[in-house]
Amino acid sequence: MNKTLLAALILGISIVGLSIGSTVPVIALRLYQAGASNTQIGIMSALPAAGMMLSAFLVNGLCQRLSRRQIYLLCFSLCALSIGALEIPGISLTGLGLARIAMGFGAGLIIILGETWVNEMAADTVRGRVIAVYTTCFTVFQMIGPGLVALLGTEGPAVIASVSAGYLLAIAVIWLTLPHQRPVAGHAENQSFSVLGFIRVAPALCVGILFFAFFDTVILSLFPVYAATHGYAIKLAALMVSIILLGDAAFQFPLGWLSDKAGRTAIYLGCGVVSLVIGLGLPLLMNYPALLWPSLVILGAAAGGVYTLAIILIGQAFSGPDLVTANASAGLLWGIGSLLGPLLSGAAMNGGTHGLPLTLSAAAAVVVLFALSLVRQGLPDRVAE
Repeated sequence: MNKTLLAALILGISIVGLSIGSTVPVIALRLYQAGASNTQIGIMSALPAAGMMLSAFLVNGLCQRLSRRQIYLLCFSLCALSIGALEIPGISLTGLGLARIAMGFGAGLIIILGETWVNEMAADTVRGRVIAVYTTCFTVFQMIGPGLVALLGTEGPAVIASVSAGYLLAIAVIWLTLPHQRPVAGHAENQSFSVLGFIRVAPALCVGILFFAFFDTVILSLFPVYAATHGYAIKLAALMVSIILLGDAAFQFPLGWLSDKAGRTAIYLGCGVVSLVIGLGLPLLMNYPALLWPSLVILGAAAGGVYTLAIILIGQAFSGPDLVTANASAGLLWGIGSLLGPLLSGAAMNGGTHGLPLTLSAAAAVVVLFALSLVRQGLPDRVAE
């Protein structure tokens, strides 16, 4: 395994995590403080998903024309510009929306190619641990994002300037370390299925990716609003997001290690069940802070585990162009989940006090149903000897 390449890919995805984790709550809270409705906040939070969905359909064509190194450099440059645009004085809602779409497009390509690259490098006996390290670093920096918001506040350019500096560092590292490669000729001809066809090939894994994208965007954009409406201060509400992400980050490596030693599909199901139970309990837990905080940690661990196990199982089952297509489909599903999460949860919150936990619970219930079917099918687990 090329450790230098792996380190560069980890740095890159970490900066993407930082940018998502900081800019989504910054925009959501700025709009909230300006008197925007939950639906308006949801729409703006969902716009990066449109760019991410577009990236899923274009990644195979780009891989035939450009090297992965070239795509990475272009994507990180696009993300840096879109982040900088958030601080343009007097930017209109249309301009803000276009900047978020561009951010989603660049981040989507980085996520698709990064997960493919890491899965290609990892031997199956250690795949769970390698993928877990990769996803953990993404989550840790995503967690730092709301922490920056809690520390620096939503006013002023400090948060955006920090993220921009991270992108400049990532571009420099990518320029120096990623290998020069040629585009992959005949990439499309060697695929066994299309981006949309993957949904038919592996529906249980697709549901897990959809759920986590739904969960991730709702937590980043609307959970602070949900907590604020239940009497928590804005900075404390933002800190809750970091606590959820802390649970995600802290438990992914143990879950990845366990997946290399035991049944991966059973762990996948267990994570879905825990997410469902805590989601249903959130309306009650909001009134008991002593129970709420540890429950948020466990919720983050379980929801993150659903995604990590889905990516591990994709790497176990697919290779070559099919692996790129599977991860492109994952990117599409991430975009769909990110789009549906704020829209459905924002509308549900307008309809009832506990609309957010109800939508999360419904999404987790779908994961549990599909994961049960996966366990019953007896999908073979490759475990370490």
